[in-house]
Amino acid sequence: MASVDLTLAWSSEQEVKEIAPAFIEKLEELLKLAGELEGVTEGEVALTFVDDETIQDLNKQYRNLDKPTDVLSFAMSEFGDDEIQINYEDDGDDAEGELEEGETVSEAFIEPLGDIIISVPRAIAQAEDYGHSVERELGFLFVHGFLHLIGYDHQSEEEEGVMFAKQEDILQKAGLTR
Repeated sequence: MASVDLTLAWSSEQEVKEIAPAFIEKLEELLKLAGELEGVTEGEVALTFVDDETIQDLNKQYRNLDKPTDVLSFAMSEFGDDEIQINYEDDGDDAEGELEEGETVSEAFIEPLGDIIISVPRAIAQAEDYGHSVERELGFLFVHGFLHLIGYDHQSEEEEGVMFAKQEDILQKAGLTR
């Protein structure tokens, strides 16, 4: 199996729940498992934990839905009518061709796969509703968001079945059970 070089860049813009370093390690494990299973061997995923107000604003702005949701995904490979494609090419600066000691060309630039935004209050409420841990719910939402970034959707029952089965498989392999 090919080496998986997926990285997670994360931030927390909410004060509802502290995000522990051990949980970030679990999310990194989920990312690598999902990447292996889906043949995505490199790239970076940006993850932001937010509150309901922030995710509602984003949901309204990008989906025309004025209500909070649990997770939003913004794939770098998708371009809407109001978006432009950015090509990350050499801009001619003085650092051209310079790598850090021991760094390879592929390590110097990591292709962004996209952004995942998770509402922590929604995750907490859903974990309570479903009777499992908040960590399991956050992991579920993260994997769900990642699958959206790489092209999965759930517009039909068939698509939803495929996507949710993949999510459960990844969560089980990582030990995040109900």
